[in-house]
Amino acid sequence: MSILSKLRTVFTFGRGVVTHGLTPLDVADDPVGFFRHWYDEAEEAGIFLPEAMTLATTTADGFPTARMVLLKGVDERGFTFFTNYESRKSVELDANPRAALVFHWAVLERQVRVEGTVSRISEEESSAYFRTRPRGSRIGAWASDQSRPLDRRETLEDRVREVEARFKDQDPPLPPFWGGYRVDPIRIEFWQGRASRLHDRLLYTREPSSGDGGSTDADARGAIWSVERLQP
Repeated sequence: MSILSKLRTVFTFGRGVVTHGLTPLDVADDPVGFFRHWYDEAEEAGIFLPEAMTLATTTADGFPTARMVLLKGVDERGFTFFTNYESRKSVELDANPRAALVFHWAVLERQVRVEGTVSRISEEESSAYFRTRPRGSRIGAWASDQSRPLDRRETLEDRVREVEARFKDQDPPLPPFWGGYRVDPIRIEFWQGRASRLHDRLLYTREPSSGDGGSTDADARGAIWSVERLQP
């Protein structure tokens, strides 16, 4: 066992999670709150970029693709991230508005999987977040045709200079092709590593809403969840 593995094992044993595992009894009706609790502990553990998550989508013909993005918000409505609306991931989400997320916090031997439907957030929400980004990131959002071919690096750098000159005396506003998506969860699985690889897995499934079969913010806030343990 490497030194890193030994430190990780000591740390997780110290928290009791490896020996005592998980219980769903006090969180069965609120997996989003359970996620926020785990996320806070990942931050407290000093994990670099605990908000990093794998985003998996599919092409129109069903081919899966995945990439790392950053979680920028989570509440009862779902998990929010931002991107260029003309990027490859956006094209795929427009064709099939379903996605999966994976968070992996190795030091804590924890993983969270989220599956759900996806929709764009409001322009007002996107603009409010965009204003919080560093100026360089806002300039870059205007300059980059995300996922498009680039003949050479200098072309992108030239575009950056053009955008900087364009917005020299003003704050770069939200580009019309840029904004947020929210993953409205249908399933959330919590995975906790345990000794002898007899890991704990808790799967929360949102009960379908009665009526139209669709999903709204009100549905998400008043969601009813069922929970079951899965074998490792």
